[in-house]
Formats: sequence, structure tokens, C-alpha cells
Amino acid sequence: MTTLTKIGNSQGIRIPKPLIQQAHLENVSLELELLENGLLIRPINNTSRETWRENIKQILLKNENSQDEALLDDFLNDNDLEDWQW
Repeated sequence: MTTLTKIGNSQGIRIPKPLIQQAHLENVSLELELLENGLLIRPINNTSRETWRENIKQILLKNENSQDEALLDDFLNDNDLEDWQW
């Protein structure tokens, strides 16, 4: 249980450390969402470069046996340059 505390022109709360640890709120940015009956505090998903390596590995594993159906080959030819006057 906690109460609001005046901090300058705002108000804040103190969250007990065990609760912060259980909710994985340590050293992360927080997102606040207004709900019908209160306020939800949750960590913002990490979009920093720290997770890029793992994300790329997961994507490559997921698409390991997939055929690339992109149109890149269509754009890599010089057929449209034949009519171009240099």
C-alpha cells in the first residue's frame, strides 16, 4: 500500500523494491496507461539495438527454408535504360 507524494507541481508514488523486481520495472522506461478504474504501469518494450542480434537470429531461423518472392530481380535489370538517351 502506498499514497501519492507531492513532487514539485506533480505527484508520485514509491513502489517497494520487491514489487519492482517482480514486475521487471528496474532500469527501464515505463509506459502509463489510464484504465477505467486506475492506472497501469508497465515497462516499454525494448526497441534498442541490444536485441537486434537475437531478433535477426530468430527471423533467419523462422525463414530458413523459405523462398524469397521479392521483386528485386525485376528492378535490377537494365531493360528500362535501353530507351534512355545519355
